[in-house]
Formats: sequence, structure tokens, C-alpha cells
Amino acid sequence: MDKEDGMDMKWCTAAVLLFLLGTFPLTAEAEHTGGVDTSAEAAVLMEQQSGRVLFDESAHEKRDIASITKIMTAVLALESNRWNQTTEISANASGVEGSSLYLKPGEKMTLKDLTTGLMLRSGNDAAVAVAEFVGGSSEGFVYMMNEKAREIGMENTRFANPHGLDDDGNHYSTAYDMALLMRYAMQKERFREVTSLKTYEAPQQEDGKRIWQNKNKLLTSMYEYTTGGKTGYTRKAGRTLVSSAEKDNMDLIAVTLDAPSDWQDHISMFEWGFSSFKLIQLANADETITSEHKEKGRLFLPRDFHYPLTEEESDDVSRSLSLSNRDHRYPKGISAAGKITWKLKGRSIHSMPVFIDQPEESSPGWFPAFRECVQMFMGGR
Repeated sequence: MDKEDGMDMKWCTAAVLLFLLGTFPLTAEAEHTGGVDTSAEAAVLMEQQSGRVLFDESAHEKRDIASITKIMTAVLALESNRWNQTTEISANASGVEGSSLYLKPGEKMTLKDLTTGLMLRSGNDAAVAVAEFVGGSSEGFVYMMNEKAREIGMENTRFANPHGLDDDGNHYSTAYDMALLMRYAMQKERFREVTSLKTYEAPQQEDGKRIWQNKNKLLTSMYEYTTGGKTGYTRKAGRTLVSSAEKDNMDLIAVTLDAPSDWQDHISMFEWGFSSFKLIQLANADETITSEHKEKGRLFLPRDFHYPLTEEESDDVSRSLSLSNRDHRYPKGISAAGKITWKLKGRSIHSMPVFIDQPEESSPGWFPAFRECVQMFMGGR
């Protein structure tokens, strides 16, 4: 690699890393803890796009979570790339206790149908069947669950099984961690499709048709803005519920743990969130940024940035530009130049990379060059 190539790789690495670092909010602490009264021992309301916590109540307290565990099981099923493949149901899977799809040993079913039954009817037998098919065994699948939890940032979560049955304190999470999981899951089109189904007709078996109705009453009858979710209950965990809703182009995620009145709790949280916050666009993709140093090239942002704010907060948002090159000299073309940080009442809420486009002859624009940077960084060149 010659000196020029080394310099290109240096700039491209910086560009991609800055882009990735700007993907998530800097903080998720709630400032509005008193917005809603709930029956829950723990609760959280999160705006999906930004990850901002709008309301929380003991949101980081470790608790039993029951069948909302199955959101993670569904995520790993979706990511296995075996969606339309068929598996044979084992005696171990068909014999698991609790809520069930009443699967029979030797019966064959696609991963798609198992996952749909898992989410709509909360089948514990389906959860074990998915685990055995995707992970090779329940134990192998549990390892995958915990690895994925760490990847997502679920710092106070431990999975011991794929269905959520009580496990002597070895299976737990928090309201906040489950909101992180739902936020991650809702980024997947297939998950959104499955969790939004009110009913599903599974392929006919020897005992006839199977029509599964979603247990999520918010979705089926109680709250028109609901887009998905997962119910749960065990004697130890109590009633647990994760749900999502969309209104006025804002998506919210609600989680309650051990909440006797969970349906109404979620409606109240959503209504409060939608009435108190609006999703405000704070940055435009390809927006030109001005700098006091007056760089020769054009400083710009790579994407939009939206953030939920109350009417009172709208005037309390500021942003600051930090350039990484002290002598303000950059190579021709597209390169990383620094970052912009947004603050709400002096507290950092989000950071985004800033790029500079130094003029050069016949420049095709910033995106092809940035794409080339990504390819170089990922080893494609």
C-alpha cells in the first residue's frame, strides 16, 4: 500500500466510524417520570426512532418477564435466514407446559409458521421448536439469545429459556431493556409484519385448519394506533406487556412489568406521549453546515435527524460543531470532518458525523465517494 492509498484508507475509516457512532442517541434518561400513573411495578415509554425515553418507572429494575421473552426468540428466528424452511416437531417441544399451539411430535412446520404462532398465540411449544431448529438445542439457542442481548445493549438481561417460563431467578430483564429489544425488532420488516397480524391461518394439518388470533387486545380491539407487541403472564412475573403504536408520524414503544391493568396502562402511556411530544426534524440529509473557519469545501450532514420534543423544549435545543482537523486542511473529495452534537437544556442528546466535500474535477457528488469509503473499510477493495 503506497502513501496515498494509506491516507485514503485513514480518511475512509474515520468516515465510516463517525457514521456508525452517530446512529444511536447519546443518552436515554427520561426527564418526564411523572407523566402517567400506571399499575405496573416497572414501566417505560420510548420513542422508537431516537430511542428517547419519555417516561419511566423503575425501568432499570430486574424483574421476571414471562412470554415477552418471545420477542427475542422471534428476532433470532428472523435472522436465521431459514424463514421458509421446514422442521419436524420433537417430543421435547410438544411436551412443554403452559400456553401452546398443541403441536404434535413428528409434525412438520415452517419456521415462518412457528414464529407467527409464537407471537400471536404465545406457544411455548413453538418457542422450543424454534430454539431447536435455529440453535440446534434449547441450550444453544439460549446462548444466542444472550449474545444478541449484549449486542443490542440489554445490560440487565439474562435469558435462561426461549419461552419465558419462570426459572428460579435466572431469567430476567428490565422494562428499559425490553424496550431496546422491541426497538431493535421493529427495524425488521418481517417482524413488523408478524407482530401486526390480528389473525393468521396456518397450513392445514391432519386435525384441520388452524386459525390463530392475536392475544394482543390493544391490536385487535382496544387501541386503533397499535402496530404490534407481545403479551406475557406467569404467576411470578404477573402480567407483562410490550406494545408499539404510531400516530402523527411518531412511533412509540411501551413496556409494563407486573401490571394488573396493563391494557389501560399502555393506552394511557401512548395517549400521554402522543399529546405531550411531537417528532421534530432537527437536521436534513445533505444539509450544508456553516463554520466560523470557512473551510474551502462544503460541510454537510449524511442523514436526517428527528427527535421527540415537548412544545416547551423546542426552544431549548442547541447544536455545536466540532471539527477533527485543527489546521482545517482536508483531502480532495469526500472525507470525515468532525461531528455535530445536539443538546437539550445543556444535556447532550445526539451526535452525528459531519463530512466535507472538497471540490475536484468531475466530482460525482458525496454519496458515491462515501460508498467507496464504506467498501474500502469493509475490505471490498
